[in-house]
Amino acid sequence: MTKNKISVLLVDDHSLVRRGFRRMLEDETDIQVVGEASSGTEAVELARKLKPQVILMDCALQGESGITATRSIVAALPDTAVLMLSMHSEETLVRQSLEAGARGYILKNASDLDLAAAIRRVLDGNVVLDPQVKRTETLRGERSAGLTTRELEVLQLIAIGKSNKEIAGDLDLSVNTVAVHRANIMNALGLHKTAELVVYAIRNGLVNLP
Repeated sequence: MTKNKISVLLVDDHSLVRRGFRRMLEDETDIQVVGEASSGTEAVELARKLKPQVILMDCALQGESGITATRSIVAALPDTAVLMLSMHSEETLVRQSLEAGARGYILKNASDLDLAAAIRRVLDGNVVLDPQVKRTETLRGERSAGLTTRELEVLQLIAIGKSNKEIAGDLDLSVNTVAVHRANIMNALGLHKTAELVVYAIRNGLVNLP
């Protein structure tokens, strides 16, 4: 890494998106892209290896979500600033991202997207929120506090087709506990069927199915 340059790790499961972000940052004299990751797991591994100052994190990664990866990275590298990038402005996603430790949430499709400025701001300790996310409405049937971090993890695994037993194994929980989480999620969102949970998760960008 060049001295005095802000080191940045790009995380997105689409190579064209990563290439586009890299090109946006290439002309910035104070920013250097030091690595790219295409999954949450790879992001955590590279973050620990490269220790970047800022990570541009795709919210809806296949497999481990950007929110889950962010939580792991921030726990291991509290000085690293994670800037969440998403196609979705739903309040739940913004709140879950910030609770996971992200220092910002910006929309990929914003016409005035200025990645370099956002990177500098989060590195300076500011919380950066896209103007559009401040005007989002509470989702249908959602309780005021939203889903808990654990409930979000369970919902993401339900949405990719995992059974209660598989989810219990992934999250080191009992099957009964997973069943309780599933019931609480349905009650919180006003939904009654697993298929509705899957549709909800996809529509709100909680998962990115192939």
